[in-house]
Amino acid sequence: MYKVFVNDKPLFLTNQVEKETDFKLFLLESVDIEQLIIRMFNNKVKKAFLYHPDEKETLKKLKEKIPVAKAGGGLVYNKKGEVLFIFRNGKWDLPKGGIEKGEGIEDAAIREVEEETGVKNLKITQKLQKTYHVFKRNGSYKLKVTHWYEMKTDYKGKLQGQENEGIEKVAWLNPEEIKEALTNSYENIKLLFENMKVPTEG
Repeated sequence: MYKVFVNDKPLFLTNQVEKETDFKLFLLESVDIEQLIIRMFNNKVKKAFLYHPDEKETLKKLKEKIPVAKAGGGLVYNKKGEVLFIFRNGKWDLPKGGIEKGEGIEDAAIREVEEETGVKNLKITQKLQKTYHVFKRNGSYKLKVTHWYEMKTDYKGKLQGQENEGIEKVAWLNPEEIKEALTNSYENIKLLFENMKVPTEG
């Protein structure tokens, strides 16, 4: 099952119909995706399931209905085991950004972390899961697929938030601070910490 977040509300792509009553179920083949997204953005729908019998096809079908934007981002550790966070739009987030033409996803992820935080000497240690969320740009909705990488660095220099991207703060957070930050973050960011040893329950 895939989880796509729309205004931080979950839209599940599934091949199973569960006997629940507190969510909306739509057929992926026939759903008016824009109408559903608008209703989720307006808090009319809190969570929804998009059903398709073949689970492998669910994401492909969704991508046929909505333009896709690819991004790369980093879950960056320093030598102390702290994680690099940025603060923008009133929430804690991880550095990430769009892929430029002709650029590889890994290169984009490293470039975006450097640009948004000022951190250098980044080394990718492993590929993490992808996250999916819908955003609105210039009046139309897009599906952002973010490829996440675990990175390590020995950088000890100044942290510098990218002002033109609206980044107010950049900080190295320890496990206790991460727990606190995740109470004011995005659902797709929390997903990345589910498999870590950091307790995410507030």
